[in-house]
Order: sequence, then C-alpha cells, then structure tokens
Amino acid sequence: MNSKLNIVVRVDLDHSKAKVIAKGHITIHSVNALYVVAKRANSLKGGLDLELDISGAWVDEEALEMLRAASETRHLPARIDPAQAPCAISVLAHRRHPRQTAGRLAA
Repeated sequence: MNSKLNIVVRVDLDHSKAKVIAKGHITIHSVNALYVVAKRANSLKGGLDLELDISGAWVDEEALEMLRAASETRHLPARIDPAQAPCAISVLAHRRHPRQTAGRLAA
C-alpha cells in the first residue's frame, strides 16, 4: 500500500458539481490536505455539490469520522475555513473493514 496521498479534482461548473478523488492512506493528519482541497473547490462557485471519493484509499477510522462530521455539519473545520462557508460535502467510502492497527492485531 502506498502511504502517499494522491488527490485528483474534477469540476463541472455548469452542473455545480465537483468530485475530489483521493487514493493512498488517509490519516488524522493527512485528512487536512483533503480539507484544503475541498475548501479550494468549494470556493470556485457558491452552492457547489462536492463529492469526496475515498473508496480507493485506506482510511483510518478516526479520519473517516472527521470527514463524516464535516459532511453532516456541511462545514469544514474552523482551522481550515475560519469563515465557515457552507460546504455541501458528501463522502463516498468503500464498504470494507478499516485497516487494523498493530495494537488491534496484538489484542
């Protein structure tokens, strides 16, 4: 598995949609890179529907919870977007069990 985060953004301004596709390993630290990309995409046009496709990435459970919280509140974290602009973000995650950490394997 590649730990490097690879992010691609596809934007359709005519239909007010953007898709952020992330591959690699998403941790509680690297999730900030996704937030920054989402903020940039969201700033292109008001009312943009933003889909975050992380189905091809390994996502730590804590990072997934953070992304889902942003989706539910429709705002990015204040440290990323102090203005708290509305962000209609949806998260597309793969239906697989999250990767187990070494601590979980030893138990």
